[in-house]
Amino acid sequence: MDEKALVAALTARGETVAAAESLTAGLVCATLATVPGASAVLRGGLVVYATELKTALAGVDAGLLAEHGAVHPEVAAQLAEGARDRCGATWGLGLTGVAGPSPQDGVAPGTVYVGLAGMGTRTVRTLGLSGGRDLIRTESVRAAFALLGEHLA
Repeated sequence: MDEKALVAALTARGETVAAAESLTAGLVCATLATVPGASAVLRGGLVVYATELKTALAGVDAGLLAEHGAVHPEVAAQLAEGARDRCGATWGLGLTGVAGPSPQDGVAPGTVYVGLAGMGTRTVRTLGLSGGRDLIRTESVRAAFALLGEHLA
């Protein structure tokens, strides 16, 4: 589901979305905001590029980060929950991964985790993307929209 369809679906349902973004650094929210009427559904977002901000702003468990690092499926799930909770949204998206060009904490570029949190929903999608930084970031946003779209259909 692209950003226009996502905004339309959320609007029709009277629901909202927020995001906590690491590797995409605000691209999810910025992309949604290009759609006229997005203000009815986009609550806000947290750019948590630095690892310690994942805890401070999004509430990700510090022990989880210490044990597994920032690029982990449970981190994505907790980012989604933190975005939903802190922004008062119906849905939360959480994105963490490695855009490259170098590995991070032993995790290969293109490894991305997209989390989704909503009423009765908590799920994570694992992506193995290839290409340059821009492509990995863009495909991560598309994957986040697709994951949310599946739960709106």
